[in-house]
Amino acid sequence: MASEETTGPQEAAAEKALEELEERVALLERERDELVDDLKRVAADFDNYRKRALRDQEALIARAHERLVKELLPVVDDLERALEAAEEHEEAKLEEGVRLVHRELRDALSKEGLVEIETDGEFDPHVHEALLTQPSEEDDGVILQVIQKGYRLGDRVLRPARVAVSQGPPE
Repeated sequence: MASEETTGPQEAAAEKALEELEERVALLERERDELVDDLKRVAADFDNYRKRALRDQEALIARAHERLVKELLPVVDDLERALEAAEEHEEAKLEEGVRLVHRELRDALSKEGLVEIETDGEFDPHVHEALLTQPSEEDDGVILQVIQKGYRLGDRVLRPARVAVSQGPPE
């Protein structure tokens, strides 16, 4: 009889512990499900953000292209006028037209931040490309001749200036 008495309270305690454990498992499963739902929402939000950022970037690029093209349209117009003058063999007008086109194109590109690389003075391998070296009365490393102008856009070199560089006086 004593074993029956001890078994009864032990079974009750075990059942109670089992119920508490089942409640805890159910609670943890609900928390897990909520966290999974939150994670899915965050993933969807991020995917939407990524798509929106890509659309915004594409729109920004399109507007930048549009602005540049609008600035270059007068250059095209002037070039067409210069070609018409060339057909009429008016050389003075042709030269004037070409100079006008050159000036407008240079100004339009300057507005976009294009800057010519300086070529006065010493050779700088970061912005110059030495196509040839030759002896001269100048010091070693001095730029003698610009073969092709170089340009930078902001702080980036678009095209290095191609130059001829002095080797120093001949021996």
